[in-house]
Amino acid sequence: MLAIIIVSWNVRTLIDRCIATVQASLADSGIDYRIMVVDNASTDGTPVLLRTRYPGVEVIEAGRNLGFAGGNNLALRRLFARNDWNARYVLLLNPDTEVIGDALPQMVRYLETHPEVAVVGPRLRYPDGTVQSSRRRFPTPGVFFWESTPLEWRWSDNPWVRYYRCADLPDNREQAVDWLVGAALMVRRSAIERAGLLDAGFLLYSEELEWQQRLRAYGRITYLPTAEIVHHEGRSSEQIPIRRLILFHRSRLRYARVRYGDRLAQAVRMFLLAAYTAELLIESGKWLLGHRRDLRARRVAACFALLRALSGPGNEVW
Repeated sequence: MLAIIIVSWNVRTLIDRCIATVQASLADSGIDYRIMVVDNASTDGTPVLLRTRYPGVEVIEAGRNLGFAGGNNLALRRLFARNDWNARYVLLLNPDTEVIGDALPQMVRYLETHPEVAVVGPRLRYPDGTVQSSRRRFPTPGVFFWESTPLEWRWSDNPWVRYYRCADLPDNREQAVDWLVGAALMVRRSAIERAGLLDAGFLLYSEELEWQQRLRAYGRITYLPTAEIVHHEGRSSEQIPIRRLILFHRSRLRYARVRYGDRLAQAVRMFLLAAYTAELLIESGKWLLGHRRDLRARRVAACFALLRALSGPGNEVW
């Protein structure tokens, strides 16, 4: 009934804990489930660990890093091509998560009793127990200039991003949302078959936003706070901090173009070039003054890499 897909890259210890908590959550629930792990060419021994410790888990070695969307699509295609097992629900789960209690049975039962819902997601918590923002409204054009840019760094509590992140709504109340952060999404199979797979053009970031925009045409997207999952946010992408910054902004530019057209995408791109040029000058100045030079050197390198990525060859990917 439930297929659980986990895309993993060099998080051997975390995925071990993730699968253990998945199995504990579903134990004695009566829910038929299978776990599929797509390994995006890990070098930390993840496939060996999984085959040794969890022989019932299906391990798919991608052979290269397909990203979040590409890895999930690989598993979804295999799942939908099978005739031996017909999952009604699919859970896309990050490897850096830990399921709390009966969160997964709760989500399954919610979909069973709410046929009008296409996607349900839990309340996410950081490892220290604090609530992690996971509810979202669809981004307006202004959000592209404020979210995770130098403007937000200087005014993090701005009203545009607060509204986008549903900060005006209580996080302890079940509610319909536009979309949910993709760390743990349980999706009705029939909705996937109608909306299509994830867009693999997004290597990392914004793919769950674009996908849920399509899924929402076939049912509500619901935040279910009684189901809770711990999310060690960004444990795969933190291995490539500069690349992560580039991928985030390239994905947002791609989404801006898909959603609002080339004019907005170009405006956001020009804004990012100007904003990060200013950051480069500020950080360079602080480095010259001898202020925390190691930190300033890292920030200068990140700004320079992003500016080169947004202005150099290869920009056609977004």
